[in-house]
Amino acid sequence: MKPPIVIISPALADANNGNWQTARRWASFLRHQARVSVARTWDGSACAAMIALHARRSADSIARYAASGSGGLGVVLTGTDLYRDIRGDASAQRSLELADRLVVLQPSGLDELSARHRAKAVVIVQSAPALRAGRPRQRTFDLLLVAHLRAEKDPMTAARALARLEDPTLRLVHIGAIGDRSGGSAGNSVGADFVAAAGRDPRIELHGALPHAATRQLIKRARILLLPSRMEGGANVIVEAVRSGVPVIASRIGGSVGLLGADYPGLFPVGDDAALAELIWRTRNEAGFLAGLRRHCEQRGALFDPERERDAVRALAHNLVFVHHASSQEQEQ
Repeated sequence: MKPPIVIISPALADANNGNWQTARRWASFLRHQARVSVARTWDGSACAAMIALHARRSADSIARYAASGSGGLGVVLTGTDLYRDIRGDASAQRSLELADRLVVLQPSGLDELSARHRAKAVVIVQSAPALRAGRPRQRTFDLLLVAHLRAEKDPMTAARALARLEDPTLRLVHIGAIGDRSGGSAGNSVGADFVAAAGRDPRIELHGALPHAATRQLIKRARILLLPSRMEGGANVIVEAVRSGVPVIASRIGGSVGLLGADYPGLFPVGDDAALAELIWRTRNEAGFLAGLRRHCEQRGALFDPERERDAVRALAHNLVFVHHASSQEQEQ
């Protein structure tokens, strides 16, 4: 009989964000070996293991499940966990203590943990099916920004960078909710500022939130994916772009460096719109630079293969279910 496993995600299908995509994908990986459910909070039902996304936002479910002694507990650390909450939020810090296993979504995430917490951490790099690159629009050079608008995503750096460039063929295409739908801070004001920037610059195109499949189709037809975020745990959208043959320009933060490599030439300092504008100009006007970005991304592509992620997620679940069970038996004896 398959053991029951619950995946706790603060965001479900209605949010259509990275946490939900991770929860959905991991549930599909585990259904051959477990009875999997996905929920925002734990309802107290019997489970052989819990995998909880977000140390702070899932802290209540994590604490109640740990107290129940029901089974193994894995906690997946998001960008706001790693780069903000575990430094000062008591509930996030408690989640680190309670977890049997911690999960980071790219290797640089381990650097944010103490030696004691690192000892029970594993790296599971996210994945996406490969898509053949689409034919980009020829009369414009499309830069794609995929993010629900909130402060952590820093979309205004992209808008300011575009404003520095007079090229009328450049187009900044945004996909995502204008207001914050994921619980981040200051989402509404960031969204309003970005909409105002679009009103001033007709080269900014607002598509709003789209289904995941439609978003992937637009990604594969872009020239460049932009990711100016201030914090990311390991962005799904980088993985999806690379697996679609689309190069990335990203802020130099731990989550993006962990996926793209420290030597990736398409990185710029956080919030530096002048440096971002220079990289955009080079991709638009230097064919060799764009080709170099594409080569780097192709070399990283194998890291994002779904079979690698599937095997790692299944190993995590096996460990949580069976190692915890064995440990409980030893304690009873």
